[in-house]
Amino acid sequence: MNGWFLAVAIASEVFATSMLKWTHGFSRLWPSLAVALGYALSFYALSQALRTVPIGVAYAIWSGVGTAAIAAIGAIAYRQPVTPLMAVGIGLIIAGVVILNLHRPLH
Repeated sequence: MNGWFLAVAIASEVFATSMLKWTHGFSRLWPSLAVALGYALSFYALSQALRTVPIGVAYAIWSGVGTAAIAAIGAIAYRQPVTPLMAVGIGLIIAGVVILNLHRPLH
């Protein structure tokens, strides 16, 4: 069940981060509210996941998957360039998350 909380935490953090550009420095109400609610949901869900997932593993997965997802969104939605070196870095992040999941202690 707590894996679902971690997935919700990641999805809501990625949503909130991707909405930041639309706030125009928090001068637009609805995008700003979406960002605040997205981050609030993300931290709540992350706190629930921490009931059974070790904090180091949960945070590494949350931040790593979020970073890779935001990089992909930036490239696709905002047409931000991705250099080969950046692609390698994103690949290393994904590899790290996979390795953490393979060696996660069971409770």
